[in-house]
Amino acid sequence: MKISVCMATFNGGKYLRKQIYSILKQLSVNDELIISDDGSTDETIEIIKSFIDCRVLLLHHVKDNNLEKVKHSHYLVSSNFENALKHVKGDFIFLSDQDDIWVDNKVEVMVPYLRKYSLVMSNCFVINDDDVIVRESFFSLCKLPRGLLLNISKPIYHGCCIAFTKKVLEEALPFPKKLILHDSWLGVVAESFGKVKFIDDQLMFYRRHNENASALEGKSTNSTLFKIRYRVVFFFQLIKKIFQIKFQILPVTKQ
Repeated sequence: MKISVCMATFNGGKYLRKQIYSILKQLSVNDELIISDDGSTDETIEIIKSFIDCRVLLLHHVKDNNLEKVKHSHYLVSSNFENALKHVKGDFIFLSDQDDIWVDNKVEVMVPYLRKYSLVMSNCFVINDDDVIVRESFFSLCKLPRGLLLNISKPIYHGCCIAFTKKVLEEALPFPKKLILHDSWLGVVAESFGKVKFIDDQLMFYRRHNENASALEGKSTNSTLFKIRYRVVFFFQLIKKIFQIKFQILPVTKQ
């Protein structure tokens, strides 16, 4: 059993070293940490290379010129994560943000669940810039479990808290064009073809600050029209994926 951790980075030097260390100390010699960088101009690359460890694979994300022009940075984040996911060799895949910190037993707790479920999402602590806990539980913000349609209309899957099987990855790739929420996509695909489990264990410290690409609390700045349009498109992207897999219309992946 091999574990793959996929991380997307962009100018994350401020917190990156602590996060990489919290991950590597939980991995075996046969596991891997795949980091896809989106053109960082700070010390991010130097920090990654300072970990002289054969388990670390650094990739450079080649951006789609069309995505460079879009308003929402989430498009680039999802594309960057997809670049890392395409190189996965493991049986169980964890996603990681560049600025969080894993609890020491995150892998140990989640792996047994992955033997039974397609995707597992853990709870997490919320911390500030100074590593101080500002919220004890992310799950306190929402009622779980919820169901597929609600998870499309009000996305709950938080990439840094999820882990999933290689089968889910094979079903989810390639990502739909201009996908905003890669974690929601992985979650709803797992729900459509397998079983999802939410666990109460707080297995990471999620850092909430102004530079986050995703929002945990507060109101979205997106217009109502954009929210509606995106959810409609997201729904039909999922329907298309279900038909592709159920009826084998197209290969699931192009790896």
